[in-house]
Amino acid sequence: MIAIGSDHGGYKLKEEIKKYLEEKEIEYIDCGCETENRVDYPEIAKAVAKKMQSKECEKGILICRSGIGMSIAANKFKGIKCAKCDNEQEAKFSRMHNNSNLLALGADYITAAEAICITRAWIATEFEGGRHEERVKIIEEIEKENMK
Repeated sequence: MIAIGSDHGGYKLKEEIKKYLEEKEIEYIDCGCETENRVDYPEIAKAVAKKMQSKECEKGILICRSGIGMSIAANKFKGIKCAKCDNEQEAKFSRMHNNSNLLALGADYITAAEAICITRAWIATEFEGGRHEERVKIIEEIEKENMK
């Protein structure tokens, strides 16, 4: 299950990604927003992160104009490893090497077709473990020390 959310700037792109998820029969929960009316992106990032923390969703996708604000807000939540990706290669490596569990996209910088390719690559790629496992564990230790 994937939690998906956007602010008003990412609304149209979110709707395109939802169509792709439906075509591929990938279950998702839409955490907002519902229109192109202005909303505060940290609230959407919070809603997606909470769905993931509660284990209702194992992965998430966030979209705003740049992807940056969403990724910053989402990474404030324990257990979230949000990666802002602009291409398929970044999406693959964010999963293979960093075990990201949340994808952030910038609607102003990628087309709907590019976003779908990035999303497809990110969902399809598994964490490699191995030499990357130790680094991810270090990140998790930093999180434990600093997110009390």
